[in-house]
Amino acid sequence: MSRLSPSLFLFLALSVQALHADSLPERPRAVLNQQLVPDSAVTVVVRDVTNGESLVELNATMPRPPASTMKLVPTWAALEILGPAYAWKTRVWSDAPVVKGVLKGNLYLQGGGDPLLTIERWWRLVADLRQTGLRVIDGDIVIDQTRFAALDERPEDFDGKAWRTYNVLPDALLVNWQSADFVVRPADDGERVEVLIQPYPYGLAVENRAVLTAGRCAGRNRRITIASPDDSPEHVTVTGQMSASCAPQTFRRAIMQPAEYAYGTFVTLWRQQGGEFAGGMLRAPTPPAARLLLTQESQTLAEIVRVTNKYSSNVMARTLLLTVAAETGGTPATPAAGEESIKEMLVSRGFDLPELVIGNGSGLSREARISGDGMARLLIGAWKSRYAPEFLASLSLGGLDGTLRKRFGKVGDPSRIRMKTGTLRNVSTIAGYVTGDSGRHYAVVVFISHPGVQNGVGELIQGAVIDWVLAQ
Repeated sequence: MSRLSPSLFLFLALSVQALHADSLPERPRAVLNQQLVPDSAVTVVVRDVTNGESLVELNATMPRPPASTMKLVPTWAALEILGPAYAWKTRVWSDAPVVKGVLKGNLYLQGGGDPLLTIERWWRLVADLRQTGLRVIDGDIVIDQTRFAALDERPEDFDGKAWRTYNVLPDALLVNWQSADFVVRPADDGERVEVLIQPYPYGLAVENRAVLTAGRCAGRNRRITIASPDDSPEHVTVTGQMSASCAPQTFRRAIMQPAEYAYGTFVTLWRQQGGEFAGGMLRAPTPPAARLLLTQESQTLAEIVRVTNKYSSNVMARTLLLTVAAETGGTPATPAAGEESIKEMLVSRGFDLPELVIGNGSGLSREARISGDGMARLLIGAWKSRYAPEFLASLSLGGLDGTLRKRFGKVGDPSRIRMKTGTLRNVSTIAGYVTGDSGRHYAVVVFISHPGVQNGVGELIQGAVIDWVLAQ
């Protein structure tokens, strides 16, 4: 080799590199051919996280829709910008003093953007407020949503299914993901279908038209529909029929609007805990002279990131993007401001990704784009970051939890696979880390954009790539 001229040596080196970069291992190649998926529809990148050595690269620089793997970007960025101990604050204010347990004025519920303000934590806020001695609210309840700018979109815009919880939009005061569980069951009296709702916000109107039938619990005898008009989400109609032999069915649905839901659940819980209130709901900013009655902190960002990635929460990822915007650029926060802040952070750390389009941050978008090369570089950066433990803990473990609970179950040590999945119509993606038999750790990215690939074909291709990496 030492006798080769420099130009010939360079030619051979580049030739070997090109062959390496454009080829797939035998098994993934066979699966690709079997499924009739062309190379042009697939991006595969496998790199050693320690030294950046590339094992496989196919269409690495081509921007593609990442689906939910996009969540890896705002979750890691939020850890870097805000720190894992960051917490959101939900505050309660009054515009008049509380005298002998009576507030002769309005109560302000100020949203801080808590992404995981569950009904249990909302109950805790109400209980803590009662513990301050407040018993009677002799005014209105005012919802302050001003930390985030109003969005120019509707929940049904993506796929027409406004009631789906994955379509819930972020809000500064988003309680329980704006959703309720509807339990539909044959009533104990044997004459009707019963509908139980938890939580049941004040102001929700439910019309139960479901009828009880005889016969087997199958087909039409167990077909229940729960729907709300697009222009009246506080009205819910339950229709269909259910056999008396059916077991209870549970449906989770997004209901109402964020402000009405927060107000309605607060009023329900307030009255359940002995509080009195006879006013109405307003929307307005908290006045500067308001008196602070209570502050409730959220779970830490490290925990929020874990839930966001493991369970692929669209609304929580979107909330992270808006929170970054609020903390770096002020309020009211917008998705565009959050994207700008994240890109500035990435550039400051040496990640110039001109193809990156973060969009709303969740990946539930047809506009979001990133290349396999860009995603692999970010994964390697996250692996080496000061908050790597928090980020790695947020990824699903093969065969064990999150979106990978039912995948890779035959791997002897599931902890060798820590990844985030993504699915849209005609899109199937996966990205994260795989540990090979050698003990070396690899960043692995597989993006596929092809008609019907979301119906299992994508998982076959991804599985073949990951099996190969496991053997390295």
